[in-house]
Amino acid sequence: MQTHSAIWVYLSASPLWGLTLTLVCYLLALKIYRQANHHPLLNPVGWSILMIITVLVVGDISYPSYFSGAQFIHFLLGPVTVALAIPLFFQLEKLKKVWLPLSVALVVGMTVSGFSAYFIAQALGASEQTMLSMIPKSVTAPVAMGIAEKTGGLPTLTAVFVVMTGIFGAFIGTSLFKLFRIQDDTVKGVAMGVTAHGLGTARSFQVSPEMGAFAGLAMALAASLSAFVLPVVLSLLKSF
Repeated sequence: MQTHSAIWVYLSASPLWGLTLTLVCYLLALKIYRQANHHPLLNPVGWSILMIITVLVVGDISYPSYFSGAQFIHFLLGPVTVALAIPLFFQLEKLKKVWLPLSVALVVGMTVSGFSAYFIAQALGASEQTMLSMIPKSVTAPVAMGIAEKTGGLPTLTAVFVVMTGIFGAFIGTSLFKLFRIQDDTVKGVAMGVTAHGLGTARSFQVSPEMGAFAGLAMALAASLSAFVLPVVLSLLKSF
C-alpha cells in the first residue's frame, strides 16, 4: 500500500501523470473492447474518456493539471493525421476513378450535416449559440472549435458535440451500412469520414484498409473544405 502511495505522490508531482492516466485508461478500455469482440457500445475512446473524467472528478483534479501531461498525446494528432496518407497511397488508382463523386459527396455531406444540426437543435428549443456550436459537429475537433469561435458558437460545447458525433457514428455506422446493403468500402469510408471524423476513421480501419483509407481522406478534406462550405451554410441559415 505504501509503495502504491509513493508512486502516486511521484506521478502527481510530475506532468507526466496525465499522460500515464490517459494511457492506462485507454489500454484498459481497449482490452475490454477486444474481449467483447469489438462491440460498438464498448468503444475504447468513449469509455476511456469516461474513466478519465471519473478520476478527475473523484480526485478533485483540475483539467489544466491533467492536460499538462496529456498534451503530449494531443501533439501527436497532427503527425497521425498526416500518416493517414500512407494507406491512401495504396488506393491511388481507385481514387483517380472516384474523385468526382467523392468531391460531390463531401460538399453534400457537410452541407446536410450543418443544416440538419441547426434545425434539429432549433426544433428542440436550443439557444442560438448552441445551434451555432452544433453546425461543425462532423468536422474534426480542432477545426470545428475554430469555426465555432469565428461564427459565434461556443468552442468547448462544439468539442463535446464533435466527440459525441464521432462515438455515435462509429457505433451506428456499420449497422446502417448493413441495413441499407451498402457493400462498397470506398462509399462506406467516405460516409464515415465525413460524418464521424477521427473516431469513424478508426472504426473504418477495423473493417478494412480500403474503408479506413477513404475515411481518412474524407475526414481531412472535410476539415479543409469546411472553411469554405460552412460559412455559406451559416449565411443561408441566417436568411431563414
